[in-house]
Order: sequence, then structure tokens, then C-alpha cells
Amino acid sequence: MTWATPECLLIAALIIPLAAALLIPLFHRWPNLRETVTLIAAVLLCLTVIALLGPVLSGVRPQWSGVEVLPGVAFAFKLEPLGMLFALIASSLWIVNSIYSIGYMRANKEPRQTTYYVCFAIALASTMGVAFAENLFTLFLFYEMLTISTYPLVTHRRDSEAMASGRLYLILLLGTSMVLFLPAIAATYVLAGTIDFAPGGILGGKASGATMVVLLVLYLFGIGKAAVMPFHFWLPAAMVAPTPVSALLHAVAVVKAGVFCVVKVMVMIFGVDALAAAGQSGWLTVVAGTTVIVASVVALKQDNLKRRLAYSTVSQLSYVVLGAAILAPISVVGAAMHIAAHAWCKITLFFAAGSIYTAAHLTEVSQLNGIGRRMPWTMAAFAIGALGMIGVPPTAGFLGKWFMLTGAMQTANWLAVAIMVVSTVLNAGYFLPIVFRAFFRAPPEPTHDAHGGHEVHGEAPWPIVLALTATAIGAVALFFLPQIPLALAQMMIGR
Repeated sequence: MTWATPECLLIAALIIPLAAALLIPLFHRWPNLRETVTLIAAVLLCLTVIALLGPVLSGVRPQWSGVEVLPGVAFAFKLEPLGMLFALIASSLWIVNSIYSIGYMRANKEPRQTTYYVCFAIALASTMGVAFAENLFTLFLFYEMLTISTYPLVTHRRDSEAMASGRLYLILLLGTSMVLFLPAIAATYVLAGTIDFAPGGILGGKASGATMVVLLVLYLFGIGKAAVMPFHFWLPAAMVAPTPVSALLHAVAVVKAGVFCVVKVMVMIFGVDALAAAGQSGWLTVVAGTTVIVASVVALKQDNLKRRLAYSTVSQLSYVVLGAAILAPISVVGAAMHIAAHAWCKITLFFAAGSIYTAAHLTEVSQLNGIGRRMPWTMAAFAIGALGMIGVPPTAGFLGKWFMLTGAMQTANWLAVAIMVVSTVLNAGYFLPIVFRAFFRAPPEPTHDAHGGHEVHGEAPWPIVLALTATAIGAVALFFLPQIPLALAQMMIGR
């Protein structure tokens, strides 16, 4: 066996970010070297994941098994198409987020930067573990590891507000997983005799309709990172963290792990056909649709830019759940596509919010009049990300919504159609006014900024602008070049 086999690459993708987490503290006195280690690790991880893409597309499913903890339950990894898509998203965005972090953390003189980069690397290792998990046991371990490794990032500033938000973060995420998610896994093991992921699911014919409803409720609300209401409060509260952490939470790892787990459980534990045969689409559509609409309405009322983006994320995550809930093959493909689209568009929006804070120390939507004239790169990128979240072509956000809408029409799920139409209008209602303010309203009279310095007349430091420009380009490129995520999504459902 050589190092370049798919199995070795699979393990390498788990080890690289952990190795970075061990090396980064050695260079805490030399920031340039510390951040070089971060960037090298990010690039190596991305290249390793890309090297796995060819084998997965050709039908290879690399796997590795460790110790067996229960009969038929092992600590094991296996790379399937949905996991491949998630790993591609997270590993590629780690690179741009690292570049952005260098500019943001230095420009804002953030404390404890070494701890920040260490925790970020551990979070990426956890994300790879979630993506590669062969069974619910392995997935649960890395899901919890992701929660714990991101807690120090949420509480990074360590003031009273950050610590209160961190407590809420832990209580909701650990609480839902221990009280709901873990019992669901145990019940699945009892019913099916296994908790390995399998194409088509493992519960078909082994659980009654009522049992499926109970299990689905446990999984849907137990996977708290998906932020389905009412277990969404941790997400807006976590906006107290530095903007690169917000980007990690919303685009790179945490919430993506949540909706990834929901889709994977529905496709590979229950099975789309089994759920459709049991008539589970209706109530799932109501639950997901309620979160989509209510979170959008709440977002309309938020003046703080990051909180508006946070409630937008709560809404957009349930778009993914809604796509899976429609239970049509094309809508499930749309749900997977929307995971990728949301990642690139939403990270662009958060990068732009951090750029505005860094250059102008502005945090409220009402303060953004005319800012597009002095920060054109930032606000142009913001506009692209906003159009992507609304679902306007030629941005990536259009594709997933189109597939989901097509699936809803094919299955005559008119409630889902109405939810998507109404929420699209609401999305435009809370995003387009920001773009209008930035480019078409006169800027305020020059004043001193909140930090006592002179008014900032320009963009944030170049690493910030470079990163947000790259992600904005990616949000458009994914519209014109959707072949890889589309192929992986279709392979996920056996099409």
C-alpha cells in the first residue's frame, strides 16, 4: 500500500488539520510562521480531498475501520458522495477563511490568536470526521468534537456577553444531541441491528409509520446544528464572536455539519423511498417551512448586520431540510446543491460584514448609507452573496432552489412551493435594502470613527478583500460549473 491510495488519503485528510493544531502553538511567538503553518495545512487538506474526488466519482468508496465498540458498531470511516461534497466545501473554504483571518485578526488586534488558529484546525479535523463517518457512532463522536472545539472560538473575547453566548451554545448543542440525537441513534441500532450508513437506508420495513415519525423528530431536533426552530437560538447568540468565527459557524463547518447530518440521515438511514411510502413529507414540510418563513421575518427586523445574516442562515438551513422533506429525488439533489451554494454565498456575506467593521467600525444596517462608494469591492461581493441567497441567476443559490421547486411541483407539494415563493420575497426584503443603501444613498457627513481615529476612506486590508473577492467569484462560478457537486448529489441518491 502506498501513501497515495484512497484509503491513505482518507486518513491523511483527518490527520493534516490535527497535525496543524499541534504545530501552530510551537510558533506562537512568530505570527508569520504560525499563520504559514495554518495556510500550508489548509492547502494540503484541500489538495488531499481533491485527490479523493476522482476515485469517488468513479465509484470507489475508500474506507478504514478501527476498534469495534459494540457488535456491528466500529469506529470507522467511509467516503461516499455526500461526504465528498461536504469535505470539498469545508477544505476549500478553510484556505480563504485562513487568508481572511490573517487580515482580520491582525487589523483588529484580536487577543489569543494562537488559540484561535488551533481551535480552528481542530474544528476542521472534526468536520472531516463528520464528512467521512461510516456510521452514526463515528459521526456522533466528531459531531460532539466539533461543538467542543468551537466553544473557545465563540467565547473568544471572554467578556460577559461572549461567555453568556458560549453557555447558550453549549447548552443547546450538547443538550439536543445528548437528549434527542443519541437516543435516536440507540433506537436505530435496536430496530435495524446496525447504524452503518447505506444507500437507500436501513430502516425500510423495520419501523412502523408512527415509529418513523418519533425517530425523525428525535433526529431533526436532536441535530441542533441544523438550527431548526425552536433550537436555533445558539446561532444568533454566537454572533458575538469575531467575524471569521461567524464564517466558520455559518459556512465552513458547524451549521453545514448540521444540515449534512439531517440529509444523510434521511437518505442513508431512513431512505427517501421509505419515507415517501410512509407519507412523512407533509409534517416535515410544515416544520422546515415554519423555520424558513419565521426566521426570514425576524431577519427583516434586525438592524445589526451580523444578526440579520444569522437569522438568514437559520432560514436558509431549513431550505436544505425542506428540499429533503419534499422526498423527490430531484429535490434531495437540490438540498445537497444548496449546501454548497449557501456555503460560498454566506461566507461572502460574513466576510463583507467583517470588512465593513474592520475598515469603518460599522455594525448596523442603518449606518451603511453610501458605503459602497468607498468600499466598492466589499459591497460588490456582498451584493453577489445577497443575490445568491435570494436565488437570482447567475449565482449558485439559483440552482438548488430550482431543483427543490421542481421536486415540489413534481410531487404536487404546493405548500413547499408557496414557502419557497414567499421566502424568496422575504429574502429580497432583507437583503436588497442593504445593497440599495450602500450604492444609492448619500453617505453621511464625515465624522470620527468609534475608535477615535479619522474616518476610513477605503477598503479593509488586502487579505480580507482578497478572500471575499475569491468567495464571491466562487459563488458565481458554481452556477456556471456545477458539474462536480451535481454529480456527487446525483450519486448520493443513486441516479
